[in-house]
Amino acid sequence: MTNRTLATESIPPGETDRIHDLAMRLQAKIIRENQGGIMRRDAHPKMHGLVRAEFTVEPGLAPELQIGLFSRPQTYQAWIRFSNQSPSRGPDSERDIRGMAIKLMGVPGEKLLERQKNALTQDFILISTEAFVTRDVAQFDDLIKAMTGSLWAKICFFGVHWRVIRNLFRSMRKFANPLQIRYFSTTPYLFGATAAKYSAIPRIDRPDAVPANPASDYLRSAMVTQLGREEALFDFVVQLQTDAQAMPIEDPGRAWSEAASPWRKVATIRILRQEFDSDEQRAFGENLSFSPWHSLPAHRPLGGINRARRVVYDLISAFRHEYNHVPLQEPTGWEIGQPQVGSTEPSAIMRNAVMLGTKK
Repeated sequence: MTNRTLATESIPPGETDRIHDLAMRLQAKIIRENQGGIMRRDAHPKMHGLVRAEFTVEPGLAPELQIGLFSRPQTYQAWIRFSNQSPSRGPDSERDIRGMAIKLMGVPGEKLLERQKNALTQDFILISTEAFVTRDVAQFDDLIKAMTGSLWAKICFFGVHWRVIRNLFRSMRKFANPLQIRYFSTTPYLFGATAAKYSAIPRIDRPDAVPANPASDYLRSAMVTQLGREEALFDFVVQLQTDAQAMPIEDPGRAWSEAASPWRKVATIRILRQEFDSDEQRAFGENLSFSPWHSLPAHRPLGGINRARRVVYDLISAFRHEYNHVPLQEPTGWEIGQPQVGSTEPSAIMRNAVMLGTKK
């Protein structure tokens, strides 16, 4: 097998239409779910906390790991948002997928998104499960259609999609503390001559336990307690694609073998001791936008789910910022309410998003 087969995408027929159908379906979904309040994200709307962190690229990396952001040792300021996936924003005791969205600042170089090509940010989107729930955009579109449809629609979908059921069952879990969870990208990204997946592994000295009688927002409380006492550390690691067939680009519902390609550390995430539970910081976290396409070309997202994210994330972000009458901006540092760069008037973004979402 040659490197020419690695990091290679294969776009199935009809994917573009499926992506636009998914975008419109998810926009309609958040409109139904947010009647009378602010317009929230379609996934991960319940935020446990937005925290300040440092992201330090390791010195002395092997040559094949010195790619893009990781080409030289450096420390970046970061914002990290922890969240529940469920749109219901219900109690934390419910089984769910948890999210860790990382935004690095001070990252030079043009970025992939045209309207933010001069922004100095780089995002990594991670969740608390190793495999994505579906294999491709078409299956994910059908899943959303079933989940927002009738009981019969759900029975018809899940009756013939056993791997989706298995992936959901494995990923929906209870956790004690968002700072003590391992997170995964599930989807692949360009990495030099090959592709890579990302993961953040917590360093835990004293693991918390799920409370016997947990409060509705006990995950936020667990973060407040830990960061009031000590910092939190994660090892940021990559898994390189070494076999194009066994490690598919177009099926993130299939985890890559760790035996075939071990995880390798490239950076350290240090979440400082801090107070973060203010109303002002909550609002700031609500208005931040995260996307795997907030990225250097060296780390371009790969695969159908990521191609869908480019359209869907732009549409949903533009729509909710327009609806909530807040500007869509990228931060430049840890200060809240500071002047920001990379902004575009919401109305202009909205026009572009709607054009993307309604194309047939």
